[in-house]
Amino acid sequence: MTLGNELPKIITKTVPGPKGQDIIDRRSVACAKAIGCSYPAVMAKAEGAMFQDPDGNVFLDWVGGVGVTNLGYSNPEVIKAIQEQAGKFCHAMFNIYSHEGYVKLAEKLNKIVPVKGDIRNTMFVCSGSEANENAVKIAKAYTGRPNIIVFSGAFHGRTNYTMAMTAKKGYAIAQGPFPDGVYRAEFPYLYRAPKKMTEAEAIDYYITRLENMFMEATPSEYCAAIVFEPVQGEGGFVPAPIEWVKAVRKICDEKGILLVADEVQTGFARSGRMFATEYWEEAGCPPDIVTMAKSIAQGVPISAVTARKEIFDKVPAGTIGGTYGGNALGCAAALKVIEIMEREDFPSKARHIGAKITERYNQWKEKYDVVGDVRGIGSMVGIEFVTDKASKTANPAIVKAIIHDAAQMGLILENAGNKGSVVRLLAPLCMTDEQTEAGLKIFEKAIMKNLDVK
Repeated sequence: MTLGNELPKIITKTVPGPKGQDIIDRRSVACAKAIGCSYPAVMAKAEGAMFQDPDGNVFLDWVGGVGVTNLGYSNPEVIKAIQEQAGKFCHAMFNIYSHEGYVKLAEKLNKIVPVKGDIRNTMFVCSGSEANENAVKIAKAYTGRPNIIVFSGAFHGRTNYTMAMTAKKGYAIAQGPFPDGVYRAEFPYLYRAPKKMTEAEAIDYYITRLENMFMEATPSEYCAAIVFEPVQGEGGFVPAPIEWVKAVRKICDEKGILLVADEVQTGFARSGRMFATEYWEEAGCPPDIVTMAKSIAQGVPISAVTARKEIFDKVPAGTIGGTYGGNALGCAAALKVIEIMEREDFPSKARHIGAKITERYNQWKEKYDVVGDVRGIGSMVGIEFVTDKASKTANPAIVKAIIHDAAQMGLILENAGNKGSVVRLLAPLCMTDEQTEAGLKIFEKAIMKNLDVK
């Protein structure tokens, strides 16, 4: 049996085992502590949704590099594409030379990314943070306006500007001052909307809160862009309700503001579509700019920004680009990733996984008082833990305990939410039904073990 078809298996008395612990000990001496390390696991080999540590323990990975490995680890076609490109050349700086891989990938994304406008352009950089920062630069250049609006619960990156955009300031300790002109509205977190509101009333409430920003923070004529994730990642897997998105699109159209969708985590099949903004397009409210990264190239560092040509044409020459943007290896990997995802219908795989897990999570919601909410789209499924359903008090303590105990049984989970009370699903979309079931069994064992944790 290949590693990609195995089930979780722990053979050492503790996790990590002695070989893994040795590497972790060496890491603590040689590497910056501030990077952080959430799990007692060392990856020696990985395939599909599984990885093996140096001691032979086999883990099911529901984190997937925080959404990077939608196609699975070590896909042989992607490896071959990278190897073939490396045999020709590894790098050609696109500001200086042209190479066909960059052009072909831009052409492909211009066809499939659902942004407003018929003629599109795409640029490449290296990370999600860079994509988001460049999207704002592009929006400012197009509109001639200095300010942007972002939202509570948002995560957009760790550059100086995107730290200002990101809501969770645990990622920005000792890093200020930050750029001004970044204003924060309240995201439509329906589970935690004011009590007794219907969904329609809550959406009206959140739209009113957004419109108040033009009186209390930035006049609309100074606002270049409204930026948000179709499903908040770090914020707790909170989907943007489509009726709210439609209302935001209307506001942007009326006030000359660009709508920017951060698809860094939602993109490339995770949402049950190639892009979550396809749902927006179907509802008649496509964004003006989309940013992408993570699973675009299965871990080869590349990210992208796509918008209609007239937006890009307003950007002064030389203000965007960079040394590694559109690296040849990343372009080759991304082209192959998209080819495989379209050929094998990975969005349907996401919907299949998401349906199975959502059904089980909803059973737990009925069964356990500590499960407060289940939400998401496609395989972006979040499960929120509370001390009890009546109070909805966030319960990060039980999530921390569940994650620890699940890892000891061979399942890697990750928290989310401003208080760390949500477990988010970012498993590779090639995960088998048997692996999904094995993961659910371990997860429920960890819940049952910690029901008294508050």
